[in-house]
Amino acid sequence: MPTPPGYESVLREAGLRVTRPRLAVLGAVHGHPHADTDTIYGVARAELGEVSQQAVYDVLHALTAARLVRRFEPTGSAARYEARVGDHHHHLVCRACGDIVDVDHTAGDTRCLTPAGGAGYEVDETEVIFWGKCARCVAASPGRTTPD
Repeated sequence: MPTPPGYESVLREAGLRVTRPRLAVLGAVHGHPHADTDTIYGVARAELGEVSQQAVYDVLHALTAARLVRRFEPTGSAARYEARVGDHHHHLVCRACGDIVDVDHTAGDTRCLTPAGGAGYEVDETEVIFWGKCARCVAASPGRTTPD
């Protein structure tokens, strides 16, 4: 996988050294949104030939700390990583197939996104995960009838 132009400068601007593992992991996260660590490790290993799983964990930790990638963990699932950061988007997870899609914003009543009282916290981010079934899984459900 070739390194897209700009990854080197993104790492430098974040105060991180440019290394082959960091470039490979950053590329894997960009190329595979919502990937788990095993997937990212496989992509990085395919590109580099030799990289330890611990090195990938370390790189993901550094990239997350630098806010170049975002880590989220749907209940009952392995941690997932994405390159879409800083826009406070949410996720929709299919309970049947595990598919994950981005949700740009929450429509309607958003009072649940602002904590009542707040206990003195200055909230700078919310993490919302919607659960349900994707259209494919709904259509494949037994006994499903289509409207006339």
